[in-house]
Amino acid sequence: MAPLITPGWIKVCGIRDAASAGVAATAGASAIGLNFFAKSPRSVAPDQAAAIVSKQQFQPIGLFVNHSTDEVDAIATKVGLTAVQLHGDETPRVLRTIHEQHPDWHILKAFRIADSLRPVEEFLAECRTLGVPLAGCLLDARVEGEFGGTGQVAPWELIANEYDRANWPPLILAGGLTCENVADAIRAVRPDGVDTASGVESSPGVKDTKLITRFVAEAKSAFGNA
Repeated sequence: MAPLITPGWIKVCGIRDAASAGVAATAGASAIGLNFFAKSPRSVAPDQAAAIVSKQQFQPIGLFVNHSTDEVDAIATKVGLTAVQLHGDETPRVLRTIHEQHPDWHILKAFRIADSLRPVEEFLAECRTLGVPLAGCLLDARVEGEFGGTGQVAPWELIANEYDRANWPPLILAGGLTCENVADAIRAVRPDGVDTASGVESSPGVKDTKLITRFVAEAKSAFGNA
């Protein structure tokens, strides 16, 4: 199976309509994120997501937060997804169940980071013990009671210094990335990929096509110069 994350990977998350997805694809984004967390202002219904996926040629990734494995299976299958991002408190055993049911799927795990990468280290060690391959780790800012999309910037220096690039999955940096700071983030952290949601919105859940285009261009330029 070809790797999902390659250097210079760019994802625009929280897409809710085909027009925004098309803009992201045309701009050169590597993937779009479809958020199925009902409490998020970026949530999308499975039927709507399926319609978005059917209209474009891009890598769609489903974002799930503490869904049951049956829910992940049903939604991803209905929408036509082969890549899922688990953004809640899912354990390595949950990931193992998904991997056993769909060994051809790419699984991304998101971690909300405050002052240590020890939870990432422990989680990945258990995944290795259970034989669960991860396509990538997404590191976001920790905000109590939230599961991402807060606009808060992740601790760049900590991630740059402590992420074990030689032994851990590809690194995707998230958390408060905008057109104004994504180039600085890429230079500071040297991630394999970047992910934005609120950073390309005119209001919560409403994507701004000009911001999407500019964000992708800024990220592509920074990756090219890294």
